[in-house]
Amino acid sequence: MSLLRVAGRPLLASMFVVGGLNSVRNPEAVTPLAEPVVRPITERVALLPDRTEQVVRLSGGVQVAAGVLLGLGRLPRLSALALAATLVPTTLAGHRFWEAKDPGERAQQRIHFLKNLSMLGGLLIAADDTGAAPSWLWRGRHTAHELRRDAALVRHSVRATARPAAAVGGLRAKLPG
Repeated sequence: MSLLRVAGRPLLASMFVVGGLNSVRNPEAVTPLAEPVVRPITERVALLPDRTEQVVRLSGGVQVAAGVLLGLGRLPRLSALALAATLVPTTLAGHRFWEAKDPGERAQQRIHFLKNLSMLGGLLIAADDTGAAPSWLWRGRHTAHELRRDAALVRHSVRATARPAAAVGGLRAKLPG
């Protein structure tokens, strides 16, 4: 594994571990901000809890778990996807710069919104990073190609040996027994 991955993954994950811990410990602090985003999501996804506070706590738990896994380099692609999935509603709930009236507040929220978009980009890159190993898709295609090649070799071998074998069999049948 490269030094960049060893250093980069924990750096990317750190914000999620800290923010997730805050959401798990004190969900009431962000529940009012999360309500307008969480409500439409919970109406569409039946598996999620009904109370916004519980959804915030669940999202924080996912961020802590996935952040720790990403930081340790365990299941990094899946962890990055899980973090990306929690980052989108978190960003939409917490950094609604378009609703801010004060120009200074609007500028700060826009900066935080763009920062989260940048982190989302990093997570998407991490989710696609195979660590210099072939992806599952490439491995599947490569295995299928090898199987087709092996099947063609078997087919050629069978054809090449079938005619002589049939001729020998025919001669044996004609010989007195």
